[in-house]
Amino acid sequence: MFDASRLVRAAGIASVVALLVAGTHARADDVPDAKLKQSVEGPQRTPAAAARDNFRHPYEVLHFFGLRDDQTVVEIWPGGSGYWTEILAPYLRDKGHYYAAVGETVGASEETLKSNAAFAAKLAATPGLYDRVTTTEFGADRHEIAPAATADLVVTFRNVHNWMAQHEDEAAFRTFFRALKPGGTLGVEEHRGRTDQPQDPEAKSGYVRQDWTIALAERVGFEFAGSSEVNANPKDTKDYSAGVWTLPPVFRLGAVDRAKYEAIGESDRFVLKFRKPVQ
Repeated sequence: MFDASRLVRAAGIASVVALLVAGTHARADDVPDAKLKQSVEGPQRTPAAAARDNFRHPYEVLHFFGLRDDQTVVEIWPGGSGYWTEILAPYLRDKGHYYAAVGETVGASEETLKSNAAFAAKLAATPGLYDRVTTTEFGADRHEIAPAATADLVVTFRNVHNWMAQHEDEAAFRTFFRALKPGGTLGVEEHRGRTDQPQDPEAKSGYVRQDWTIALAERVGFEFAGSSEVNANPKDTKDYSAGVWTLPPVFRLGAVDRAKYEAIGESDRFVLKFRKPVQ
């Protein structure tokens, strides 16, 4: 005979188990990563890089992106100083793989060539930390930043406005999509534009609307997976004559109102993560 009460009890038990499992996963996401903290606080960090941590919150950002030390990670445009390289390369060295996708060299500006050379010199100077870094090139969709469908995580920091200026933003995101494994994560940080103004398609001020960036990622196939306010700065009014570069660390206006801009600090930034669908 069919026993409805047994079915109800079984369903109840299944629901409890599902909740427990979900709770375990939620707690796992919040477990501190001692190795990552050690890399952020390690002696390999240059003083100039560490001095910006108060505005950039590297541990919190990378933890939000779901970074693990056994992942294959691609950073887009690490820059000559390698702010994130100083953290990611030693963290991933033993169990993971770190790709640094520098600016493309063909037709490159003097600034890009100088940055690439500084980055290469940084890696060569400390082989004990950086000997396993793989350097690739990035320029829209003209290069393979990592073999297709091999990356667990692609990260980019304050670069979307550059690709918008070059009308290569969609091509850039398609490159990230191609490099990621199904289920892989794209982490994006950018200067956050005002929602009471339309988005300049070339982002001349350096500011990009958060909703605009989410729509961009979704157009190329990504799924929005969350946002973090760790790098929010409500003091940033985003209305400067020289754009976001008015603020530190650039101070494009020089001594003009420098104390005012120092008090504001670095820009208001969104931190977003996206997933490449499994199917």
